[in-house]
Amino acid sequence: MVFMANAQLANMLSYFKALSDESRLKIIGTLATSERSVEEIASLLDLKAPTVSHHLARLKDLKLVTMRSEGNTHLYKLDIEPLRALSKQMLSVETITMEDESINFEAWEKKILTDFFEGERLKEIPASRKKREVVLRWLAERFAHDTRYPEKEVNAIIGKHHPDFATLRRELVGGNLMERKDGIYWRTQPKESSEKAKAHPGEGLPPKEH
Repeated sequence: MVFMANAQLANMLSYFKALSDESRLKIIGTLATSERSVEEIASLLDLKAPTVSHHLARLKDLKLVTMRSEGNTHLYKLDIEPLRALSKQMLSVETITMEDESINFEAWEKKILTDFFEGERLKEIPASRKKREVVLRWLAERFAHDTRYPEKEVNAIIGKHHPDFATLRRELVGGNLMERKDGIYWRTQPKESSEKAKAHPGEGLPPKEH
């Protein structure tokens, strides 16, 4: 699942805050047609020059306006590109949907764990496949990635959380969360680690016997 980057979200919020001010919006409007000085903007909008300068500084920080000097006069111009980029982010259904889905999915997972666990004790194995996968991912986290476990120990670890360790053990293997060979179990390697291992087969240590 793809998440909206925190930096991207923070950037969008900065623009929203800046553009939520009525005076700043009016200043952008006056600069949409031509570049203007502080005095011109102040006169057009009936604002004090220091107030206009303050708003322009904020807009300049966000790269929404540019400034050039002409003698002793500073002329400001609207830079439309950041607004176009912001518009694309706002109107990107895919980005907004993914962000919303990621938040909803995390909340849903937390609810499942709350509903089916009492402390660290699993009250019952969920009948729903999706809910069971949430529980299985939680159980998989009880095992270290770099350790091999004999079946007896796997049963003991799972048994701390639910008496039907045999079913849950098979489900962990069937769900590709753990692997098994000759009665020895180990946690499935994360995707990033697997790709790294393929790229550098000689690197890293083998899983430790437990």
